[in-house]
Amino acid sequence: MSSDIMDNGADHPAPGEGRLADRAYAGIVQLILDDQMAIGDRLPSELALAAKFGISRTIVREALARLASDGITQTRLGAGSFVKRRPSERLGSHVPMDGLATTLGTYEVRFVLEAEAARLAAQRRSSQQLAAIEKALEALRTALLSNAPAHDEDWRLHRLIAAATANAAFIEVLDQLQAQVMQVMHAGVDISRSRPPEAIKAMMDEHDDIVEAIRAQDADGAALAMRWHLSQGRKRLMP
Repeated sequence: MSSDIMDNGADHPAPGEGRLADRAYAGIVQLILDDQMAIGDRLPSELALAAKFGISRTIVREALARLASDGITQTRLGAGSFVKRRPSERLGSHVPMDGLATTLGTYEVRFVLEAEAARLAAQRRSSQQLAAIEKALEALRTALLSNAPAHDEDWRLHRLIAAATANAAFIEVLDQLQAQVMQVMHAGVDISRSRPPEAIKAMMDEHDDIVEAIRAQDADGAALAMRWHLSQGRKRLMP
C-alpha cells in the first residue's frame, strides 16, 4: 500500500486524496444501504473504515465531514458518527454512486452562488427579465403538474435568475455545474413523485416564493427563499 494512502499523519490532502475521499464517501453511503442501517445507527469507527477501504483515517475523516455537511451522517463528540438520513435508493438511478460526493457537493457551491444570484436579481432585474422568469415559472408548474420530467424547466428558471444579476460570471459558474445540477433536479422530481402530492406542491411553493421576492425586489427575501429551496432540495434526495 502506498505511503500517501496510508499516512495517517498527513495534515493536508495530497494530490489525488480528493478522489480517495470521494471513494470513501461513496463507500460509506453504500455501506449504509447494503447493511440496511437505520437512522440513528452508529457507523464503524474511523479506524475500521480506513481498514475497510484501504485508506488513511485522515481521508475517512474528510469523507465523514462531507457526509455530515450533506445531512447523511452526524458526528457526536466522543461517540462517533451516526446515520442521520438514508439516501433514497431511487437516487442511484440518476446519480452514479462513484459520482455522488461530487454531485451532492454542488449544493455547497449553490448555497453561495444561487442565494447571492437571487439577491442581486431582486435588486437588478429588468421588467423584461422578470417577465421571462415568470414565464419559466409557469412552464415549470405545467411540467410538474403534468408528470413531465421537469428538470429542463427547473434549470431554465434557475439560469434566468442568474442572468438577471446583470453579471455574466454567475451564468458562467452555474453553467460549469450544469451536469450535476441537472442530475439532482431530475432525481429530486422523481423521488418527490414517489411520495404524497404534498412533496411536489412544496417544491412548487419554494419556487413561487423565490420569484415573488424577486418580483417585489426583496433582496434579502429572495436570498433566503433560494437558500431554503436548495436546503429542502438536498433533503428531498433522502427518504
